[in-house]
Amino acid sequence: MKRNLILGMAILAAFAFVSCKSSESSYKKAYEKARQQEQVQQATAPVQVTPVVAPVQQVTPVVAQQPEDNTDLRTESLKAVSGTLNAYNVVCGSFKSLDNANNLCSTLKNKGYSAIIAQNPATGMYRVIATSSSSKSDAVASRDKLRATYPDAWLLYAK
Repeated sequence: MKRNLILGMAILAAFAFVSCKSSESSYKKAYEKARQQEQVQQATAPVQVTPVVAPVQQVTPVVAQQPEDNTDLRTESLKAVSGTLNAYNVVCGSFKSLDNANNLCSTLKNKGYSAIIAQNPATGMYRVIATSSSSKSDAVASRDKLRATYPDAWLLYAK
C-alpha cells in the first residue's frame, strides 16, 4: 500500500513538472508576431529626406614634410671606448664582452664603415656603432642601408 502511494505521488510530481514546461512553439509564435509588427511599422513609417549642404571651404595647400623615423630610436648615455661619438648612432651589435665587440668592429671597418665601440656605463654593455652622425636623417639613411646586412640595426641617441 505504501509503495503504491509513493509511486502514485512520484507520477503526479513528474506530471506536474512536465505540464508546467513551456513549449518552444509558443516562443516561436510570439517572436514571429513581433517581427511582423516591426516590419509593418517600418513599411508604414514615412521616410523623410533632408538634403545636407556642406559649406564650401577654401583649401590651402600644405607642404608635406618628410616624417622622421622614430621606430628604433633609443636614448642612452654612452662613453666612447674607441673613436668619437656624435648625437645619432647606428648600432649593429651589443655585447657584454669587449672581445666580441672588437671582432664586429673590425669586420665593419673591413667593409668600409667608420665603426667605433661605446660603452653604456649603467648596463656595462658594449655597443658597436657602424656610423655616427650629427644629423638624424643621415643616421636613418645609414641604418636603412645597413639593414640589408644587419637586419637588427637600430638608432641610438647619445646623451
